[in-house]
Amino acid sequence: QVQLVESGGGLVQAGGSLRLSCAASRLTFSRYTMGWFRQAPGKEREFVAAVTWSGSYTHYADSVKGRFTISRDNAKNTVYLQMNSLNPEDTAVYYCAADLRGERPSRGTDYDYWGQGTQVTVSS
Repeated sequence: QVQLVESGGGLVQAGGSLRLSCAASRLTFSRYTMGWFRQAPGKEREFVAAVTWSGSYTHYADSVKGRFTISRDNAKNTVYLQMNSLNPEDTAVYYCAADLRGERPSRGTDYDYWGQGTQVTVSS
């Protein structure tokens, strides 16, 4: 069974940084577009960032562009989300996801596998 496990979440002050990691197992990792999504309390899950199989092309939501950076290490079967200049609006559960086709990286419904999420809380 494919597993995606997120880590690195926690409590951080506004303006601070966190780096999330997502480790994949039982997955031909390099074949998949990898994405990060988040869901705040009472809100819909939203796209954050995605990176294609080669790592050469990335996509970001406008709300995080310039602050967050997605990257991947295929040798380690791991994708990262570096989050800088965090603010309370970034507070959410962050989910890692894998998409084999990679046709629409911002569409959550296109992803094949999902992690259980990691909580990020930004204090003001």
